[in-house]
Amino acid sequence: MRLDKYLKVARVFKRRTVAKEIALHDRAVVNGRVAKPSTEIKIGDIITVRYGNREFTIKVTSLLQQASKEAAAGMFDVLNEVILEEGN
Repeated sequence: MRLDKYLKVARVFKRRTVAKEIALHDRAVVNGRVAKPSTEIKIGDIITVRYGNREFTIKVTSLLQQASKEAAAGMFDVLNEVILEEGN
C-alpha cells in the first residue's frame, strides 16, 4: 500500500492530499529513508512524520484497504511523539 494512502486509511491524516504533501516536502521517513508518497508500506515498517510542531514515529501493524475508526486505531502503534520547539 502507498504511504499516502496508508496514512489516510489509518487516520493519521484526515485527507490523502495532506499525507501526499507531507511526503513531497521530505517530512516523512520510512525505515530511516526519506519517503515519497508512492513508497510501498509493509507490516513492520517504521514511519516517522513531522507535521507542524510535532514529530511522531509509528510502527505499521496491519494494512487494510478501508477501515472503521476503531479498526484504523489498530493499524499502527505509536512508538514516539515529540513536540518540537520553535525554530526546529
